[in-house]
This record gives sequence, structure tokens and C-alpha cells, in this order.
Amino acid sequence: MLAQTDAEEVPASAVHNIPRMAEFVPNSFLQRLIGAAALDPAIYEEVEADSGALSQAMIVVVLASLSGGVGAVGFGGSIAAAPLFAVVALMSWASWALVTFEVGSRVMPTADTRVSLGQLLRTIGFAATPGMISGLGFMPGLTVPVFIVASVWMLVAMVVAVRHALDFKSTARAVGVCVVGWVLAIGIAALLGLLFSPAVS
Repeated sequence: MLAQTDAEEVPASAVHNIPRMAEFVPNSFLQRLIGAAALDPAIYEEVEADSGALSQAMIVVVLASLSGGVGAVGFGGSIAAAPLFAVVALMSWASWALVTFEVGSRVMPTADTRVSLGQLLRTIGFAATPGMISGLGFMPGLTVPVFIVASVWMLVAMVVAVRHALDFKSTARAVGVCVVGWVLAIGIAALLGLLFSPAVS
């Protein structure tokens, strides 16, 4: 007979030699940092899916904010204020994720949007990775350039993070969500500042 079954076409010994599909092994924290800084979509997808990465995202935010506090010395600030930067950054991170969640999932969603607040906290947290270079700002003459580069880099990372967390196919939509979120976050921060700042006589 010319026709053969699949079993006859592939020898049994050969079947045992076919390698099994490798199990997924998550990247290390360092690899995730490098990937997030490189704007690697696969890293943001991995972090989005890993519910255990929230603590890592928090560490990223703290490290980036502490670096910003060190770099701010170049503006004439005190390095003692670095812990305050960390506290403010953590509050901003949580607030920004919440605002982005509301805007992205309720105001500007797509048919593919499936997101939780935790997913946004993780992806947005890792988007703060480029902020770690702001610590170089303490060196004379580098303060302004370093902070400009770090800020732009973080904004681009934020767009990448939001796009993948909200399952957008369009970068323009991700930019739109970020812009709306930034405006609302700044407005809320300004309002809180007016409410809780000491009265000026």
C-alpha cells in the first residue's frame, strides 16, 4: 500500500526524541528591569499577567523615586528629602493607576480591553524603571539633561505599559488615555494641594 498511517510515518523511537515544549520560566527581576527600560512589549505583557509582580513594581517605584531625590540635589535640594520623594511617588503611582483604570476601562475602552487595577499597578510600576537614571542628576552640569531624558523616557514607557495593560492595538489610543489621565491626576493633585496647604496670610 502507498498510503501510510501517521504512526507508520514517524518511528516510535523518533517520537521519544521529540523535545517537549519548554515550560514558561519568568524573567528575573533584573531582566524585567532591563526589558522595561528597553520598552520590550513582552516584558510588560509578562508583568501584567504575573499577579505576584506587584511587590516588584512597588520596589521599582521606590527605587526610581529615591534616585530622583538623590538627583534633585543638583537643583539645590537636600538628599534628606529622598524618603519623602518615595512616599509621594508611591501615592502618585497608586492614584495614577486608579485614574488610568477608570479612563481606560470605562471611558476609552475597546472591545478587547480586559484589565484590573492590579494589572495597571504592575505595568505602570515597571514603567518607572527609566527614572532610576535620575540619580545621576546630582553631578554638576548633568541635572537638567538627566531629568529631561528620564522624564521623556518614563512617559514613553508609560504609554507602552498602558497600551499592553489595556490591550489596545493603537498607540494613539494609549497616548490619549495617558493624556487624559495626566490632566485628571494633575487636577486632583492641585485640588488636594489647595485644600491641605497652609493658608498664606
